[in-house]
Amino acid sequence: MSRPSLLIYKKRADEQDARKVEAAEKPTFVRYFIKYCEWMRVVNFSEMTIIGKERHLARFFAWCNDRGVEEIGEVTPVLLEQYQKHLYRYRNAKNGQPLSVVSQMGELSDMRTFFKWLARKKYLAMNPASEIDLPKLPRRLPRNVMSIAETERVLAEIDTNTAAGLRNRTMLEILYSTGVRRRELARVCVRDIDHGRGMLTVRLGKGKRDRIIPIGERALAWVDRYLEEFRSRYAVEPDTGLLFLTVRGKPVTPDQITQLASRYVKKSEITKSGACHMFRHTMATLMLEGGADIRFIQKMLGHKQLNTTDIYTHVHDRKLKEVHTAMHPGALLRPHKDRKAGEESIQGVDPASDI
Repeated sequence: MSRPSLLIYKKRADEQDARKVEAAEKPTFVRYFIKYCEWMRVVNFSEMTIIGKERHLARFFAWCNDRGVEEIGEVTPVLLEQYQKHLYRYRNAKNGQPLSVVSQMGELSDMRTFFKWLARKKYLAMNPASEIDLPKLPRRLPRNVMSIAETERVLAEIDTNTAAGLRNRTMLEILYSTGVRRRELARVCVRDIDHGRGMLTVRLGKGKRDRIIPIGERALAWVDRYLEEFRSRYAVEPDTGLLFLTVRGKPVTPDQITQLASRYVKKSEITKSGACHMFRHTMATLMLEGGADIRFIQKMLGHKQLNTTDIYTHVHDRKLKEVHTAMHPGALLRPHKDRKAGEESIQGVDPASDI
């Protein structure tokens, strides 16, 4: 039997290379998501935003693959409508809980933005997600806002005679004074605190926006003590300059801040649950109650849109209740003597009525 010529081997090699190229150019979800991530980095999206979109879209891609859909061109409006119903009907395997409307909104919004980008970049002839209706978000008030007394009770639970306790008290004092987010607090550097002006620079906050906000004298006093008694002892070279460190000299992470804040809230037994964001809500609410302009609260919190800050105007409902209680004649149940019958009755209620 004659041996195959080199031309035959070359032909087979060329065919294999062609199949590899064809597979590499196949318009799969993963291929275009890699391009999407590269584009987001080029236009300066934050890594946290990219990670969040990756998590949402990975679930969508997996759902499509389970149904034999692997390429972006195979996605239709009907398929996306089925996915939206899937999110609505989804139940957690552990506790049977559905996805919140906010979670559904996040999943669908990231999916819709991805397909809009694909169509804009001409990777798709049309956008199959253009007609998807996002769920209407409920207008919810901040939950578990602490009073001044409750906040002080939480802070008093921290044993500041220990090094870790001193650091923890300082972190929570800053949360209470400024309302910064936990990730923003973890990024604060020593140089970001201007003791003379009483200002804190928040660098690369949400949306990669910097802002300068006031910080109270009490929080600054705790910072001074922390710098002298903790950070000077535990900082190691090369020093990152970050303000808050662990006892091993490593940067404190956002999750660690949440864990310790939650622990002190539970320990205080104030009958409210929460952690870092509860301090943020409390700061905004107490300042608004004290007469601060809503636009100042917006600046403190780092909200891009004023309507995001409007949730804190529920404070005015409390004041409205106070006025109603003080001024409306039927607002209180005031026992008095009925002049004719000589019997005690309730003001505003007809004692003879049985309906």
